[in-house]
Formats: sequence, C-alpha cells, structure tokens
Amino acid sequence: MPVSAGIVGLPNVGKSTIFNALTKAGAESANYPFCTIDPNIGVVPVPDARLQRINAHMPTERILPASVEIVDIAGLVRGASKGEGLGNKFLANIREVDAILHVVRCFEDDNVVHVENRVDPLSDIEIIETELMLADLGTLTKRIDKARRAARGNDETEKARVAVLDKILAVLEEGLPARSLELSERDIELAGDSHLITIKPVLYVANVSEDDVDGESELVSRVRALAAEQGAGVVCVSGSIESELADMDEDDQREMLEGLGIEEPALNVLVRATYALLGLQSFFTAGPKEIRAWTIPIGASAPQAAGVIHSDFEKRFIRTEVYTVEDLDTHGSEADIRSAGKLRVEGRDYIVDDGDILHIRHGA
Repeated sequence: MPVSAGIVGLPNVGKSTIFNALTKAGAESANYPFCTIDPNIGVVPVPDARLQRINAHMPTERILPASVEIVDIAGLVRGASKGEGLGNKFLANIREVDAILHVVRCFEDDNVVHVENRVDPLSDIEIIETELMLADLGTLTKRIDKARRAARGNDETEKARVAVLDKILAVLEEGLPARSLELSERDIELAGDSHLITIKPVLYVANVSEDDVDGESELVSRVRALAAEQGAGVVCVSGSIESELADMDEDDQREMLEGLGIEEPALNVLVRATYALLGLQSFFTAGPKEIRAWTIPIGASAPQAAGVIHSDFEKRFIRTEVYTVEDLDTHGSEADIRSAGKLRVEGRDYIVDDGDILHIRHGA
C-alpha cells in the first residue's frame, strides 16, 4: 500500500483548489461547504532536478520521477468528532493516511465564505485539532479497556501496550496531540492498532493571497509561530496562482513565474516537503532505457532498496555499486567515474543516502 498524505482543514479554506492544482485535475471546487464528499486521491510526481542532471550526461528513453499519494478529504467542522457535517466518514478517511497536510486560510476575501464567518488561522487550527483529539480520545478509551483486559492474563505485550496508551491518553486529556509525545518506534508500533489521528506528522499549508506569495502577512506569521512551537513545518501556497499555473504549458508557466519573481511553483515545494514529512527519500537507477527515482524510507539499507525494485532482489542481494549525481556532474559518465576510482562497492550493511545512484547486483 503506498504511503499517503491527507489534505484536511475547515470547508472553503482552499483544500480542493490546492489538490486540483497538485493533480492538474483542473476543476475548481464550488464555493460552499462539503463540496468534496468522498476523498479524491491523486498520485503526484515529486519534482527532482537531479533527474535532469543525470539525463544531461546519460541519454535515456524515459524518465520516471518518484511519486506521493495525496488524498483530498472533505472539510471538517466543529462537532465532527460527534458526527457533525459527515464527521464520522471524514475522520475515518483521515485515519487511513500516513501524514496530514493541514490547509489554513491566510487571506481575506469577502467573496469566499468562511464557515466560521471570520478569517483566523489559529482558531481554524484549534477547531480541527480539537475535533481530531476528541476523536482519538473516544477511540483510545475503548482500546485501553480491551488492552487492560488482555493484560490481566500476564501478556507482556499487552502490558506494554497499556503503558503506552495510558501515556498518550494523559497527553490527549491535557489538550495536546499524541505527536507531542516523544515516542519510540516500539511505542508507535504498540499504539498502531488504535489508529490514532493526532499521532500522524503534520505540515501546515498556508493558503495565501496572490500578493503575499512569500507569506509575509500577519496571518501567516501566526501560523509560523504555532508551527515552530510544535516542531512542524509551514509551506505557503497561493491556491489561485497555482491553479492558473497548473493549466498552462511549460513556456507560459515559466513566463508567469518570472513575472511574479518566483523560481518554481509553490506546489513543487509542497510536494517535496510532503515527501520529507512522510520520512521518504529517493535513490536512482540510470541507463539507456530508463532513469528512475525510487522511493525508500530514510535509513533504508541497500537490500531494502533493492527490494523496492523487485522483492527477489532483496532476497538475493549480493552487493551494490554506488555513485552520486555530483560524481556524474564532475566526471561526465559512469565509465569515467569508475576510472577515477569514485565508484564504490557496498554490501548488505550499507545505508542508502538520498540521491545515490545504484547498480544492484543479485543472484539468479
């Protein structure tokens, strides 16, 4: 199952506009709450200039970037944890994603209705976070009761689970999300079957006006300050600009970006930030048939990377030859990298770095 990030927020903050631009769906959402009833899912390529750098030295038939799955989840409202505004359905959709892109409105526009009748991003965040924490409280209370019954039989795993869930419950009761705790991988594994929403990492997406693409407004400053307290990131996106860019060909897009003084679409930044939020990185394979970015978790070993290409490669892994995009830029070709002694041979214990170019060697 691919890893995914869900776009959440109050109705009419620009979630579907940003999603449509990301996936080039093109259709603008209607200006009223609940215009998105079922989650839309899009597989979005991860912009990576290193692919073109490789291609500059190595002609190929096709280039395949990495991708990330984005889910557009309909707007939550106050009371969602109790079923308001189709809340139960929407909360279930959020539980299925691996990370949350929390879109908040950071622009004033009398023509766009706000479900709370005012523009206050911190209040919007608080409403969503409260509903998600309330949902987690309900889920966790039931799960702890089950774990406590199982722990009476001296099941050590269930005893450990109870300890972790009690710790998370105490934080939720203080009005803090589960991710505010420092949890070990084992803790997260023990809490996994509780399907907690607030344990997921969050990236704030500030939907800004066309004249505030750098996010210098007071509204964005408030979001940045809150994110800094939480150790979260913020990406500024003008939904209206990105919608226009998504419908343009490459030349027109470049002209518009130059006119705005922007190096690249903000959505490129957002996709890369989402990729990092999910704990992912890329390695490359390169040849005359194909240059391809492959997705692996940060910290993956060489055999695990081989397994992404084909499960049999992980089982039959022997070694991998490794060089970097920088090596290719310096020496010009794989043959020259080899001649310069820069091509490394690594074994099963090698931890793949982001941007490595690999040649996997495996048994038949």
